[in-house]
Amino acid sequence: MKRKFHEVEQNTDEWMQLRMGKITASNFSTIMANLGKPFGKPAMDYAMRVAIEGHTKRVIETFTNEWMERGKQLEEDARQLYSSMNFVEVKPGGFAEWMRYGASADGQINDCGLIEIKCVKYNTHFNTLIKGGYDTSYQWQIRGQMMLYDREWCDFVSYCPDFPQNKQLYVHRIKRDLILEDQLMDRLAQFEKLIDSYIQILS
Repeated sequence: MKRKFHEVEQNTDEWMQLRMGKITASNFSTIMANLGKPFGKPAMDYAMRVAIEGHTKRVIETFTNEWMERGKQLEEDARQLYSSMNFVEVKPGGFAEWMRYGASADGQINDCGLIEIKCVKYNTHFNTLIKGGYDTSYQWQIRGQMMLYDREWCDFVSYCPDFPQNKQLYVHRIKRDLILEDQLMDRLAQFEKLIDSYIQILS
């Protein structure tokens, strides 16, 4: 199956329908937890959700809170600041689909890159400025996005408007790694079998 890209605005009804029953990159970290061991409860719960949505063709409501809503509002500010600082056009991320998987990057750069924006609290941003690198809890989400969009790199972007203007945006580039991608695909294949076992129960 070839990769498909949908020019759709994130968090709309159309976007939710595209994600329905798909294994999405935002949950790859949950799936990759305890690598080499059986899936933990969070991964099993997520498999149940994917199975139910895929079988019923209905979207299960997701949890949101005040900070998540604030992050959505700040994301566009971060995107514009990244664009002006790097002199590049950031195209909408839309939705990338391949086999049973899907991903929604926060932006596309030319034909080779992506950005993943995290609008964080002041202490999280400050620690990132001190330590450098990026929060590896997002590693598998980002690697999954590069795989599904077929891109060479992704810029991890940390944004906090509470900082001085020259420190509001932090960027760390992550390059595609096919060895890690193979590990991800092996684990996802196991996860698909778990979903299929749940679908059998629903049938």
